[in-house]
Amino acid sequence: MQVKPFDDRVLVEPEEVAESKSKSGIILPDSAKEKPKRGKVIEVGTDEELAEKIKIGDTVVYAKFSGDEIELEGKKCLIISRGDILAIVK
Repeated sequence: MQVKPFDDRVLVEPEEVAESKSKSGIILPDSAKEKPKRGKVIEVGTDEELAEKIKIGDTVVYAKFSGDEIELEGKKCLIISRGDILAIVK
């Protein structure tokens, strides 16, 4: 399935969070983990200025509780507004 965000939005696949354990060996559930704030750009919206700055394949850092989560082909993705993108990782 192909998804093309409108205007100044970007479709991002968040980085996977590895299973983590506490120092005592207790496995922490997903609900106790901090959500990733980095991800790979899958698609860029229709805003021409945004498309010049952010390209498909870029890794971006975004605000902590930003975006709307959707599921595409079994993967969780976020649709993030331009204002929530903080930086491009080079």
